Amino acid sequence: MNTFSVLRTPKTIIYGRNSFQKAGLESTQYGKKVLIISDTIMKDLGYVKEAEKLIHECGGESSVYLGVVSEPTDLFVHEALEQFEKDNCDVIMALGGGSCIDTAKAVAVLAANGGYIGDYMGGKKIADQAPIPLIAIPTTAGTGSEATDVTIITNTNNDVKMMIKQPAFMPACAIIDPILTISSPKQITAATGIDALSHALEAYISRKAHPMTDMLALSAIKNILPHMRNVYEDGHHMQSREAMSLGSLQGGMAFSNASVCLVHGMSRPIGALFHVPHGISNAMLLPAVLEFSMDHCIERLADVGRIFSEDKMSDKEAAQHAIDEIKALCQELNIPNLKGWGIHQQAFEKAIPKMAYDAIASGSPGNNPKVPTLEEITELYKQSYTYSFHSTKLAAGGEKYENN
Repeated sequence: MNTFSVLRTPKTIIYGRNSFQKAGLESTQYGKKVLIISDTIMKDLGYVKEAEKLIHECGGESSVYLGVVSEPTDLFVHEALEQFEKDNCDVIMALGGGSCIDTAKAVAVLAANGGYIGDYMGGKKIADQAPIPLIAIPTTAGTGSEATDVTIITNTNNDVKMMIKQPAFMPACAIIDPILTISSPKQITAATGIDALSHALEAYISRKAHPMTDMLALSAIKNILPHMRNVYEDGHHMQSREAMSLGSLQGGMAFSNASVCLVHGMSRPIGALFHVPHGISNAMLLPAVLEFSMDHCIERLADVGRIFSEDKMSDKEAAQHAIDEIKALCQELNIPNLKGWGIHQQAFEKAIPKMAYDAIASGSPGNNPKVPTLEEITELYKQSYTYSFHSTKLAAGGEKYENN
């Protein structure tokens, strides 16, 4: 039997410094009235006003929705869709982080296909009509959502983060201008950076990985690892901002086509119930999940370990080296464990059965090299609550990292 793989990407990808200036031209080629989905931070930074100016210079009109105030929910989608229809828009521009882009993806599909966004989860409803054209412009280097056919929307009735994947959720155009990421504060830079690394790592070890996604995932890891510390310490380090933006884009394309695994499956319920930012909850889980999975993906983790170091090592040593270095990176980025975040232990333990069930239901754990049982996910949640990122690796200054 023949086997084949698929690689889906936006129709157009524009990357590089000052590429934001193409936003008006790209959006108005699809229509004349653009709904800009963004947030008040982007407005205060002047990015929304600049986007409107660029649209108007190209003969278009604009309407602005600034209601995205957290990770995306079905309420934001409903509000933005109402505005899209009320103002007779025919194009959507997402300007901001992954929350703005994911909200915009949902609006683009619903405006053309109708229904409630949750109808599309698990393929229960297929978006068979072409979505409203979406121009996705990220202002963080992390989610990669500008180049994926996935949206993550929280159902506010049951606190479930709905992971919805269909070709219709792919933006028509992605514009990646690393200059826009300079405004990201230190904590956001860390959260989104570790999210991008998680995407690339999970795409590389996924059971659905194929040669094209391997190429993108490894390139993403090579772009992210040497530069994440730089942008964390110096947000104006443009060479590193460029590398991180490119790595995030590549990681997004990789996981959109190879899927994510256990880390993301377990991370989404934490975000939905305890409102931990997605990148942080990924980081809280990443080393423990890699330790759980290592024996089933030693060669792949060894490839990652050799990116960190050129020392001659066996595959097992290199795989362990990768995990140790990721622990050290989490420490440098001041990633806490779940207890350190301030989640009450009793509340967390009470939520574990629901989180474990929701993780399995998302489908992502089934892509993991070692497919976990419900009981194993339950145990991993318990371990992660007080997990220590302690590493014996030496920091640049020669001092050992301390325990969390």
